[in-house]
Amino acid sequence: MKTAAEYLESMQSLNPRIFLGGRQVKLMEDPTTLTVVRANARVYELAEEPQYQEVMTAVSPYTGERISRCLHIARSRDDLEKRAGMATLTSQMLGTCNYRCVGADTLNALAGITWEMDRDLGTDYHQRFVNHLKYLQENDLACSGGVTDPKGDRTKRPGQQEDPDVYVHVTEQRSDGIVVRGAKVSQSGAIGSHETIVIPTMGMRPGEEKFAVAFAVPNGAPGLTYISQYTPFTAERELMPDTKYLGNPLYGQRETCIMVFDNVFIPWEHVFMCGEVKYSGRLIARFAKTHRMNCGGACKVGFADLIIGATQQMAEYSGVQKAPHIVEKITDMIRISETSRACTVAAALKGREEPAGSGFFMPDDIFGNVAKLTVADGFWEIMKWAGDIGGGMAVTMPSELELENPETGEYVRKFMRAAAPAEVRLRLAKFIQNWCAGLHGAGTWHGAGSPQAQKMALYALTDLESKKKLARDLAGIKE
Repeated sequence: MKTAAEYLESMQSLNPRIFLGGRQVKLMEDPTTLTVVRANARVYELAEEPQYQEVMTAVSPYTGERISRCLHIARSRDDLEKRAGMATLTSQMLGTCNYRCVGADTLNALAGITWEMDRDLGTDYHQRFVNHLKYLQENDLACSGGVTDPKGDRTKRPGQQEDPDVYVHVTEQRSDGIVVRGAKVSQSGAIGSHETIVIPTMGMRPGEEKFAVAFAVPNGAPGLTYISQYTPFTAERELMPDTKYLGNPLYGQRETCIMVFDNVFIPWEHVFMCGEVKYSGRLIARFAKTHRMNCGGACKVGFADLIIGATQQMAEYSGVQKAPHIVEKITDMIRISETSRACTVAAALKGREEPAGSGFFMPDDIFGNVAKLTVADGFWEIMKWAGDIGGGMAVTMPSELELENPETGEYVRKFMRAAAPAEVRLRLAKFIQNWCAGLHGAGTWHGAGSPQAQKMALYALTDLESKKKLARDLAGIKE
């Protein structure tokens, strides 16, 4: 397994084509792109720390060695529960994305679907997948996941689009591999990963074979361009002389990019689906159920732990921690978070082998979707109470740099003091601002799919006929 230092050294050798704020930047030199690298390095560190070994690592059945759980394929309910535990732990430690999360979930979805295609079609996708997985595990490579396509005009199917590039697709099949074009959007941490694991964004139909493609692509491959998001937090990080004054100094906000594929060559040994439309829907469905448990549920529980802790601390700094309405609001935050945690654990413990006979485990659909839905609505409530208890200063505070200004420092220390000094109140207010006035609300709402997708899945998955029969039987209504 790589150490954090070895990971950082490996990033030095990369030169991905990254654009940020209208200019090209270098991964290891720009203050914003560095937050992704630091976050990944911290994940490598956590895997080295003995107290986190059971959560952050596993023994690979392919290599017989201890590996990062980010590269492990779940083979039991215990694996599923520990994978969810890793999502919560990394969120608690980073306060931003574990940028290896989506890659882990795409790998788990591909394990079963390639096994199934080989069984049904006589292909060799699964052996290719296992060979590449062993390579990833032996070298402890950080993988991001490429799932969401731009989609263009949503009234049209992929093959009906005016510009086919709004879905990643195959433009050429050669003896040595394929050539792909298109883009993946909202790609968390792709710039700081060694590879990206790409899968279709939706189920494809006959006639859409060129869009049913899954593969692994190395960071900085010829034809790849990364166009990073740009937000007020990006500008603040660029302008701030000392990042210690930011809400999350080291790891920042979740950083994403548009990942553009401009005739990128993929060798056959890195291709795990190419035209099998029948299996593309199953692939994205398995990814979704896994990612909704992990990113949609467990990850945000870790964020909630941070917000709840900060809110309780701010109440104490302000001297209002014993007020009944403050206790009630913080209790409500805890209720929402622990309900989400319970649904996530249930999704893992109710997981099952899928497909049967493969040895690979997937979480329970219903509990995973409920975990994500609970988080989507509940996270806004948690941030609302954080803003309420944090007070107006969470958005009206002066810069902490004023503390160092001889003309204003005395005033700020005098008027920002309460049951704790101004310095710590301002620091914590900035931390709370990072959450309740930041990017996390919309990010949580749409991460792992918008809530409408979970509602549709939940309704379709629920056995309403059995519930109707229970009601009819007890009411005395015959068939």
